[in-house]
Amino acid sequence: MTHAQRVFSGVQPTGNLHLGNYLGAVREFVRMQDDYECIYCVVDLHAITVWQDPQALRDGIRELTAAFIACGLDPKKSIIFNQSQVPAHAQLGWVFNCVARLGWLNRMTQFKDKAGKDREKASIGLYDYPVLQAADILAYKATHVPIGEDQKQHLELSRDIAQKFNNDFGVENFFPLPEPLIRQEAARVMSLRDGSKKMSKSDPSDMSRINLTDDPETIAKKFKKAKTDPEPLPDSVEGLDARPEARNLVGIYAALSGKATAEVMKEFSGAQFGQFKPVLADLAVEKLSPIAGELRRLREDPGYIDSVLADGAERADAIAEPILREVYEIVGLLRTRGQ
Repeated sequence: MTHAQRVFSGVQPTGNLHLGNYLGAVREFVRMQDDYECIYCVVDLHAITVWQDPQALRDGIRELTAAFIACGLDPKKSIIFNQSQVPAHAQLGWVFNCVARLGWLNRMTQFKDKAGKDREKASIGLYDYPVLQAADILAYKATHVPIGEDQKQHLELSRDIAQKFNNDFGVENFFPLPEPLIRQEAARVMSLRDGSKKMSKSDPSDMSRINLTDDPETIAKKFKKAKTDPEPLPDSVEGLDARPEARNLVGIYAALSGKATAEVMKEFSGAQFGQFKPVLADLAVEKLSPIAGELRRLREDPGYIDSVLADGAERADAIAEPILREVYEIVGLLRTRGQ
């Protein structure tokens, strides 16, 4: 069986998108929509694995959808929808719960990181998160998944579940083994306050990230106050070793400018951060201001956002429902309605 080249990715609707989301993921989503059949999901079912204020969650779903479109995703080229509106995600997730093994989930490091010392108080949903993630991908028989380095383990689990399903039920290649699409350059944009930590929506300090909604003054202020070291910029990439904050700022400039890191080093060799930071801030404002402006416009039109989500859910369901029907038949579940 030859599977269509199909991309799936999902983002949680919690907090504003930031520069790391844009450079590490969403900008790549935009580029891929011309080369693949792309399905981009607002993963609201994943969001409720930890408690969410209901109204804030509804607002977050619309906000993330607006941000997707503002960044350049075209609802006519790509399928954009929220996860809870396509039943196949939850239904296939249960089937996969019966395929996946406890030992597999016990090895998932993200649960250990997120649950911390209060593991016994974590929701079953948080523990089972990677199985639902596998269902998200395989409900569409997606062949490629754009991910960061920190998501590689979860994608491996998706591949393991797909392979075990195929083997257990004697349906060779029914589910594809999805391949990661990892962009090495700027795949991990780090915190502006700590170059050893990834830029995150959940960081309590807003100064640690550049939000896509930040105005030019705020962007300039955040870069000005970004943590650095007293040394000038080196003349080679190797000179950034053991200088995480310097490496992060240079990497951001390279990603925004479209230049290789080595080219940036050559351009700014010997410069102090007092010279480099304003140039970086100006570049970030130039690239992000159009996105922020479009996002403000879309916020004023929630009806349009809802129509995009409804259309996307209908198109997504048209792909996923027949696949789910086949899965039910394969595992021996009897369907007497909606045949």
